Amino acid sequence: MKTQHIVAAVAITLLHLPSLAAADGSPDHTSHPPKPVTDANITGHVRNATTQEHLPYISITVKGTTLGTTTDATGHYMLKNLPAGDLVLEASMLGYKTEEKKVTTQADKLLEVNFDLEEDAVALDEVVVSATRNETSKKEAPIIVNVSSAKLFEGTSSATLAEGMNFQPGLRVENNCGNCGTTQLRINGLEGQYSQILIDSRPVFSSLAGVYGLEQLPVSMIERVEVIRGGGSALYGSSAIGGVMNIITKEPLRNFASLANTTSVLPGGKTDINTSLNASLVSDDRKAGVYLFGMLKNRDWYDRNGDGFSDIPEINAQTLGFRGYYRTGDRSRLSAEYHHIHEFRRGGNLFDRPPHEADIAEQLDHEIDGGGLRFNTFSPNYKHRWEIFASGQGIRRASYYGAQKNPDAYGHTNDKTFAIGTQYTYTMDRLWFMPAELTAGIEYNYNDLHDYYMSLDRDFTQQTHVTGGYLQNEWKTEKLSLLVGARLDKHNLMEHVVLCPRANIRYSPSEQVGLRVSYSSGYRAPQAYNEDLHIEAVGGALALIRLAKGLKPEYSHSVSASADLYHSFGRLQANLLVEGFYTMLNNVFTLVRIGENEDGSIVYWERRNGSGATVAGVNFEGKIGIPHRFELQLGYTLQSSRYDTPERWSDQLAPQRKMFRAPDHYGYLTSLFDITPRFKASLFGTYTGSMLVKHILSDGTNETDLEQNTPSFWDMGIKLAYTFRIGKAVDLEVNTGVKNIFDAYQKDLDYGAFKDADYVYGPSLPRMYFVGIKFSI
Repeated sequence: MKTQHIVAAVAITLLHLPSLAAADGSPDHTSHPPKPVTDANITGHVRNATTQEHLPYISITVKGTTLGTTTDATGHYMLKNLPAGDLVLEASMLGYKTEEKKVTTQADKLLEVNFDLEEDAVALDEVVVSATRNETSKKEAPIIVNVSSAKLFEGTSSATLAEGMNFQPGLRVENNCGNCGTTQLRINGLEGQYSQILIDSRPVFSSLAGVYGLEQLPVSMIERVEVIRGGGSALYGSSAIGGVMNIITKEPLRNFASLANTTSVLPGGKTDINTSLNASLVSDDRKAGVYLFGMLKNRDWYDRNGDGFSDIPEINAQTLGFRGYYRTGDRSRLSAEYHHIHEFRRGGNLFDRPPHEADIAEQLDHEIDGGGLRFNTFSPNYKHRWEIFASGQGIRRASYYGAQKNPDAYGHTNDKTFAIGTQYTYTMDRLWFMPAELTAGIEYNYNDLHDYYMSLDRDFTQQTHVTGGYLQNEWKTEKLSLLVGARLDKHNLMEHVVLCPRANIRYSPSEQVGLRVSYSSGYRAPQAYNEDLHIEAVGGALALIRLAKGLKPEYSHSVSASADLYHSFGRLQANLLVEGFYTMLNNVFTLVRIGENEDGSIVYWERRNGSGATVAGVNFEGKIGIPHRFELQLGYTLQSSRYDTPERWSDQLAPQRKMFRAPDHYGYLTSLFDITPRFKASLFGTYTGSMLVKHILSDGTNETDLEQNTPSFWDMGIKLAYTFRIGKAVDLEVNTGVKNIFDAYQKDLDYGAFKDADYVYGPSLPRMYFVGIKFSI
């Protein structure tokens, strides 16, 4: 899709959206009966409790309803025609503590309700949904939930999800291929295929999507990303062993539009250009709204060692989509989300020629369409809540994975994912000894994968059907939470039904202390995962992964314990988290090199069951800051990833207990500074310790298998941004900075046509200078 097509599509949509309201600004009731007029209205303002400054764009909602609004640019709001009776108003915004006020409305009466919000630098009152599948305060959640927000993405100048997810404890995003640049997210030391990736809490991010998906999702469509590590993720089903990453897309809250561009320059004059256009439109009566997003990404290929072969692939991508809602009543809402992604990437050499004329070429052309519908409703007292949803994603991929000018290495992949389900939640004033919340749900997940390469003798078809149900009950007070639940799954590739229990305890002896203990079990079915669907070049041949006959399911048991400490020193707020984790894997999946075809053009690896493995470690996270002055966040992980008995991957080498690409220690740093209200700065970076990596040396005839310990890396960046106010409601931000300041890039990359594309480690990009501009209204 060309740039002008995307711009035209967004423009057409913007032109038609004003039909949400009448031309004179009043609600359009031409197709809906008018709502009963009560004239029970509430007005007021929201201020900063410390500075007494009025706060714009604060969310004001009526709890237990779909009613709400935001403060305007002057910090004032008004709610009209509310139900008469007792209501609870809630004021919330990232960076401030949520405040609630009880009010009693009467017909034909106007009330004034004002809020003074306290600043919150460590995000105590963030609302998360991933911990229990229901909205809950992050501080009161029974398990640790880490949140990557739009503020973090902006501070680190991240354009895609892959760039922004390194800044959480226990998380690492790494590049696994020097030709095509495939990435994976590792949680608590486990490979990416052990992590369940959700979009708006739905499991439509398939194994095929996981091969390149972290670079395909732009942050312009993401409100926040919630991450659960290890033992609290059992209720999300298969592949949620290492953890869950829940991508929450942006929803419309107020009317605005923005246009932004960031241009980065790599060594040698190569560029990485990202342009995004976003708009949010909400009707005057707040009955309907839509958030539109679009992004263009163009990155040149980059050759680090001068051998004529790319070490970073060329990427051209376009994304277009929306998220919208329609309020069907005061206590019901219909939501919809859709996104279209077209991405072309190519690595190798001879980029001006067709891929089959190159010595090495990995070329992918993706068309991805995904979306979902969700209907929520709840009772007047908010005790009964019900949700029904349907989500899906389709991927069409044309590809070329070839070496030595193979004319037949073209392939096609089709992947369809669909999920449908329902969830019911019942809030009880008391069950036995404490207030409680019961949650039950049923889900059906379907995936149809067809991966076809004629010359590689690969025609892989896989269909999975998973029917699951879950049930949990959480007893909760301010001091204590006890959650007990289980999920029951029937997977068509497994003979028996799988039961995955979960138990979580939170004890807060004071507001400054949160202690948590968690246990869960999980499983992975004997099916192809993202690593198995990636083809790479090794020594002039192509490497394919097969599934062994009789491959058994993999099971896990995970426990974690944490201490979460908060303290304020006047306006200075601090948070320290210490979390220990321990995961045991039975029938662990391992990779063994089993041989090659007759002419040596294909090397075969086989996915087999090993005896078992243990992954254990400690995550540390510290936050400190003065709201709207500075925020500093540090994270560090110490871990051990070992097989129970040594596993052999090469006949040339002794069996190995240590897991590959699993450093024993790694960490990150983010710091955001508000030098003035309009001048902001950020310093950010990641640290990766030494890890064990496979390396296959080849001269085209002979091969030598090696295991190498990599050096450690620091990848640091800095950003400066200044906002100019143009008129009353128009802002122009100009920013600049450097990523990977010390150019900490791998120094021993393989050379030439017989390179090992899998032998890559360390930062995925070299030093880059960037400049950006953002226009908002």
